[in-house]
Amino acid sequence: MYRIGLTGGTAAGKSAAASILRELGAHLVTADEIAREQVLPGSPVLEALVREFGRGILEDDGTLDRRRLGAMVFADRSKLERLNAITHPPLVGAILERVEESERRDPAGVVVVDAALLPDWDIADVFDVVVSICAPADVRVARLAADGLSEGAARSRVGSQMSDEAYAGVADVVIEHDGSMEELRAKISELWSRVNRVPGKGQS
Repeated sequence: MYRIGLTGGTAAGKSAAASILRELGAHLVTADEIAREQVLPGSPVLEALVREFGRGILEDDGTLDRRRLGAMVFADRSKLERLNAITHPPLVGAILERVEESERRDPAGVVVVDAALLPDWDIADVFDVVVSICAPADVRVARLAADGLSEGAARSRVGSQMSDEAYAGVADVVIEHDGSMEELRAKISELWSRVNRVPGKGQS
């Protein structure tokens, strides 16, 4: 199986790129989806988060208020580091398990791991290629604001993450997404064509 690690900052276009790759035929493992599963009420991860950050991060029904937690940690790097220490180890383990499941089901296929924090996890050697989706900070802020965040909150979130240069530094392929979805689709389709020309692609 050919393994693609897909990364990039908030609102750079990584998730859109992942969706396009899935449409083209890739199996998709999404870190955000697994992370949501791991903080369901009663889960060990959610209990650890409540111990660390208090019950104020919960909705009335006991589910995690991700927006409230995000506002708390993205404004304070030490809190973000504590959040990551709790959530990253089980998340990475679950992601690798999903990749292995995909490989068992379709050893000649392509699997994409969509993960903004992939550069932090020291698992680049798991992938045949790491792809970074980048966009200028002002473009990312505008996209977040269009989704309902205040400009200040959007800038704080973008500023708390790695720079595009840092994401590019860990990638084998960098795709700039500062234009339309049609332009992104064309770039991802070209990547897909290149992947399918790789000698021995899909061999486990």
